[in-house]
Amino acid sequence: MSKTLLVPGLNGSGEGHWQRFWAADHDDAVLIEQDRWEYPVLRDWLSRLEDALLATSGAYLVGHSLGSVLIAHLADRPAGRLVKGALLVAPCDVGLTGVLHPGLLRFGEMPQTPLPFPALVVGSRNDPYMPLDGLRRHASAWQADIVDLGEAGHINIASGFGRWTGGYDLLSLLRARGRRRKGGKGNPVQDMAETTERPAP
Repeated sequence: MSKTLLVPGLNGSGEGHWQRFWAADHDDAVLIEQDRWEYPVLRDWLSRLEDALLATSGAYLVGHSLGSVLIAHLADRPAGRLVKGALLVAPCDVGLTGVLHPGLLRFGEMPQTPLPFPALVVGSRNDPYMPLDGLRRHASAWQADIVDLGEAGHINIASGFGRWTGGYDLLSLLRARGRRRKGGKGNPVQDMAETTERPAP
């Protein structure tokens, strides 16, 4: 089975975050670590992610917040060919987030290149780091489908997302989408315009 690389955002995904539970619940999942979580540098973070990808024969990526933006930067990179699919959870708007976190000045602009791999953008209607219209605009630029979790904040610990088994289901659907593309059939996420599933306590 292909590996799943979990890609945290600013300040990492600490104890109790759904990405930590994901790594504990799945033997094939690896959480990508960065040297300086509080001071992200795009070049350094991208290099760490690409090294992890190159160590696989292809992997699925699951990003959160700035980690989702990092994944989108793979669109025009050679290592992007190793991505089998990506779940981009609560991508943050780099400009907006940079107002609160000046360290993001070294993370470049929001990527706009269409993604060469299947992707689902999982968003919220009241995410303080990404307005809904921005979420739709970026998902369109990336040619990714959107899964709407309703009013789910930043889809993190603060908004009640600990062990989030709904994420496992979404990755399964993304895997199915890739298989259907190879077989020339329909898109299994067309019926997923909106879901209000909440995480397990």
